[in-house]
Amino acid sequence: MKITYVDLDGVVADFEKGRREHPLSDVTPYKGRPDKLPGVYENLTPIKGAVDAVNFLLNDPNFDVYFLSTAPWDNPEAWTHKRLWIAKYFDEKRIRKRLILSHHKHLLIGDYLIDDRRFNGASEFQGIWLKFGSDEYPNWDVTLKYLLKA
Repeated sequence: MKITYVDLDGVVADFEKGRREHPLSDVTPYKGRPDKLPGVYENLTPIKGAVDAVNFLLNDPNFDVYFLSTAPWDNPEAWTHKRLWIAKYFDEKRIRKRLILSHHKHLLIGDYLIDDRRFNGASEFQGIWLKFGSDEYPNWDVTLKYLLKA
């Protein structure tokens, strides 16, 4: 079974769209710190193909899937909102206790990490880091095809 970690923001949830559409995004003290916007993580829209692809992996016996995200330390409500967000889009039975919030992704043991940014240890992950949104893994179709062939 392949342990697979899936980041949330920018991989499954469209954080950039949420940031752009948030009414306080251009207001101090949030300008330049979108991760501190009140409620920004609560109502993000899914990235195209993400829910179907992750559900496919969650239901595939060859994969052991966990959501691995970083929640901003200075925005405690984000920790709760990330938990509520995955429950909104995924079957509670499949995702129960499968959310890991960490600022040190490189400490986790696994085969794959699907993440759009190198920060918080993603680029030092000991398994294979699939940089989502890159030329190599631009979307969920390409990413899922890679995982199923590997």
